[in-house]
Amino acid sequence: MKAFKAYDIRGVWNEDFNAEDVYKIGFHLPGLLGADKILVGRDVRVSSETIFEALCRGINDAGADVCDAGLATTPMVYWGTARFGYNASVQITASHNPARYNGLKVSKSGALPVGYDTGLSELEKMLDDPITPVKKRGSVESVDIRSPYIAYMKASVPDLSGIKLSVDCSNGMASILVHELLGESPRYLFDTLDGSFPNHEPNPLEEKNVEALKQAVRANSSDVGIIYDGDADRVMFVDEKGQFVPPDLIIALMGHHFLKTEKGNVLMDIRTSKSVYEYIEKLGGKAHMWKVGHAFAKLKMRELKAIYGGELAGHYYIRDFYNCDSGMLASLIVLDVLAEAKKRGRTFSQLIDDIRSYANSGEINFRIEKKQEAMDALKEYFEGKEKPTAFFDFDGYRIEFADWWFNVRPSNTEPYLRLVVEAKTDELLSAKLESITSLLSDFT
Repeated sequence: MKAFKAYDIRGVWNEDFNAEDVYKIGFHLPGLLGADKILVGRDVRVSSETIFEALCRGINDAGADVCDAGLATTPMVYWGTARFGYNASVQITASHNPARYNGLKVSKSGALPVGYDTGLSELEKMLDDPITPVKKRGSVESVDIRSPYIAYMKASVPDLSGIKLSVDCSNGMASILVHELLGESPRYLFDTLDGSFPNHEPNPLEEKNVEALKQAVRANSSDVGIIYDGDADRVMFVDEKGQFVPPDLIIALMGHHFLKTEKGNVLMDIRTSKSVYEYIEKLGGKAHMWKVGHAFAKLKMRELKAIYGGELAGHYYIRDFYNCDSGMLASLIVLDVLAEAKKRGRTFSQLIDDIRSYANSGEINFRIEKKQEAMDALKEYFEGKEKPTAFFDFDGYRIEFADWWFNVRPSNTEPYLRLVVEAKTDELLSAKLESITSLLSDFT
């Protein structure tokens, strides 16, 4: 089925998957994960209630119970899964995708993600199996995980009395938590739940969606701007000048919080700036590179016993949060670092300038059908011109040279080839980007 992806089940509702598909998924999930109870939360998208009803029918027809968490952020469901010992959970969400999308993020015991390589491929095959509802159906029971979750999160709220905040909730799920955690002093934008996302799409990685926050930061002389995606598992930042902060640089900034008391491993994805690696090492941490995506990152976090980790897309994984990602918790940690820095008269942009030491393109998307051929063409061309200093191929190609590098990888969720280029100078970055774009134009 088209909606089965590397990390989750996601697509355009009633095109890539429908209520019948969701019913079948619900029916087979208890058997796949060995669960007689499944925790289910959902976002506020227009289709989420329909999906919830179909999923519950399937789970109940298999004889398992649904513990209904109601409207929830994705990290809340992760936390509830591990904290209360569920063997399985589902969050109904399409995260940062436009309103017409929806999906299912599946986790098993300990909030371990179920990706295509760890169960979703088997589940997809099971959808062709015949369905015979059991005589003793399961039930649906409401559970409150929001109250204990907020109590847990409040322990991480720093002293915000000296910080002026602008916060954009993207009309998404952060709205159900943010006022209780950050209080009423911030300037809030789009903090009412609306699954049609009327103000901007809930994807802060696209800078057009951050424009309102930038304007608010400048208009209100805020020290920092914070923007959450649709299900609040991602967060991004704007500095006091109204400039978007590349999310991978935040990984380095968070080192001031995590590495001041404990030195250890820090995980980051293959697209991450060398600035971050070098900064983490200065703080006494050990940087490790791995594949893009939460289904891969959470397993690697456990393998490395990493203290924390992050991705270019604005996911930040925290060991003491069951190795899961939380946009809200990450923002509280960043605010803690900023609060300490402000006491020394330092601004958010100054903290970021301390980290940034390379010119970086950010992630650029190319719609290309022959993705592998295009990747191989880049590899062959540049290895023929310069001697690589490092080569990684576990998620596309990352090829490093003496004074620049690039990563090119096929998207696991969208029809794109994704490119990141970084160089010692702006001039070198422009030259390399021009060469790569020219080569890729033969495949577009």
